[in-house]
Amino acid sequence: MLGDVLLINDQHKSAAKSIMERVLVDRSELEKSSPGYKFVVAISGESGAGKSELAHSLALLLKGCNIRVKILHTDNYYRVPPLERREHRISNEYKSVGFGEYDWNLLHDNIDDFRKDKQVFIPCIDIITEEVDQLFTDFSKIQLLIIDGLYAIRTDDIDLRVFIDLTYHKTKINQMLRCKEPADGYRWEVLEREHHHVRSLKPLADLHVDCNFDVFESCVDIEDE
Repeated sequence: MLGDVLLINDQHKSAAKSIMERVLVDRSELEKSSPGYKFVVAISGESGAGKSELAHSLALLLKGCNIRVKILHTDNYYRVPPLERREHRISNEYKSVGFGEYDWNLLHDNIDDFRKDKQVFIPCIDIITEEVDQLFTDFSKIQLLIIDGLYAIRTDDIDLRVFIDLTYHKTKINQMLRCKEPADGYRWEVLEREHHHVRSLKPLADLHVDCNFDVFESCVDIEDE
C-alpha cells in the first residue's frame, strides 16, 4: 500500500531472521528438483500485529542474500474500493467482513504471473487518496514473493505460511499510531469480526510468531486467545 506507515523494531528483525533461515532451507530443497524455483511466503495476523513490518524486515534480509523479493499486500485486493467500504459494511450489518471481501481470483492470478515471469499491472491502494492505482511489475526480475495480510496464509500455492499470534486487543496502540483508519465504533466492530476469521487460519501455519516475536514450528502449541 502506497503511503503506509511501518513501525519496525528489533523484535520484527529478530523474527524475520528466524523465518529467513527456514525460507533458505526450504527454498534450497525445492531448487534441487526445480532450479530457479520461485518461492512464495505468506504472513497472516490480525490488524496491528506487525505483518507488514515482518514482511519488510524479511524482504530486506533476503535482499542481503542477493534474493530479489517483492511484497504483495492483500489489502490491495479488496473487492470494494476504500472510499465505499465503510458504507458497504454498515449497510449489510458487517456480514460482509471476512474472506469474501477479497478478490482471491486476482491474487491467485498475480501469484501465477510471478511464477510465469510475466509483466503485469497489480493493484496498489494509495492510503492518502484512498484510490486504487495500478502498479506495473516485471515479475521476471523477482525471485521470491512475500504475501502479507489478514488472511494471506489462506492463499493457494504457498510454500511457507507464517501466523503472528497476536490479537487486536493487544495491538490497539500500534493501530492508532499507524492511523490507517479512524479508531471508532465501526472500526472495533470490524476488528472483532476479522478476529474470528483470522484465528480460524492458525492451524494452516508452518511457523507461529508469539507475542514476544519468538518463532516456533507449527507442532509447538501456543496458547490461544
